[in-house]
Amino acid sequence: MQQSPVNFSEKITANGKIIAIAELNAPKSLNALSLPMILLLTEQLIHWQSNDDIAVVLLKGAGDKAFCAGGDVVSLYHHLKSESFPISDETIVASKALEFFQHEYQLDQLIHAYKKPILAWTNGYVMGGGIGLMAGASHRVSTEKTLMAMPEVTIGLYPDVGASWFLNKMPDNIGLFLGLTGAMFNGVDAKLLGLTDYLIASDKLDEIANKLLHICWGSEGENHQLLNETLAALKIKEAEQPESLIVRHQAVIAELTKSDNITEIHQAILDCDLNGSNKQIIDDKWLQKAQQKMQNGSALSCALIFEQLKRCENYTLAQCFESELNLSLRCCQQNEFSEGVRALLVDKDKNPQWRYDNINDIDHNEVEWFFKPIPISM
Repeated sequence: MQQSPVNFSEKITANGKIIAIAELNAPKSLNALSLPMILLLTEQLIHWQSNDDIAVVLLKGAGDKAFCAGGDVVSLYHHLKSESFPISDETIVASKALEFFQHEYQLDQLIHAYKKPILAWTNGYVMGGGIGLMAGASHRVSTEKTLMAMPEVTIGLYPDVGASWFLNKMPDNIGLFLGLTGAMFNGVDAKLLGLTDYLIASDKLDEIANKLLHICWGSEGENHQLLNETLAALKIKEAEQPESLIVRHQAVIAELTKSDNITEIHQAILDCDLNGSNKQIIDDKWLQKAQQKMQNGSALSCALIFEQLKRCENYTLAQCFESELNLSLRCCQQNEFSEGVRALLVDKDKNPQWRYDNINDIDHNEVEWFFKPIPISM
């Protein structure tokens, strides 16, 4: 019997209210977010939203390795590879690409606007679409095992799922740097950057679930506060927290990204002397990995990442998602995204044939094409 890609359950609390649990159930793929998952979650969250007995929704991933390691772009690749690139506007709006991204972004926005408290337990890997899934939750918990990244540059895409909103809110161009390099950051960083609200030990989930069953839940407003108090009492003390990966690099990141020109920023990151006289970055493995990821990634993606964040700087959340839907479809129309997925996740030869070897060779008019509106009938 085939298992559901999302497990749903409900537990009765001491005063008759209900704790609703949604568990992403694809541990072999690190709970990669597929279209069936998205549709199931959306339907269930809407149902729970209208149920007055539901006090809190708990969102987690099966297994102990990942909350969600990103969107299921492999399935999207298999659909797109049968098309001839470039794919026309008419074909792309009738494709699985529109269906996938539209439903994914609608789910993300539903979570951002959800009236009941949602506790997102982000233990293990949380990447790409996984960050989009948890970013809008009212109560976001990272652990000492949390590892996050927006690694789309490595597959010829760009950080979507609301990243145009939350990366732009990070200080000192950290969001831009994370987008360009796909650099990994930890649970402490996630809290410092505003992506999570609490840092709690990874072995505390059962204790939290048990405490939720013994709370006298009330109205939606009261329930948000009750959940705040429960989680705050369990947070890891500052002296016992892992070291931030971001804080000690903050000044370096600001320096590398200070230009308002993507070719200069790209070159500054590539030229960063990791074994030179700057004591802050000598033999720094974290920065070296970030540099290497960008170097191996798509130069075209870097140009799109910079332009997307610049355009969305003053957008509302809804406008960011609207812009992302258009840009994601444009990326699907060209071969860069499919080639990136092929090389990294399908054939796994890690040798993508990118369109440009040098970011200086990218024509500004081509970048502009990616932001040209596609007629989508809603």
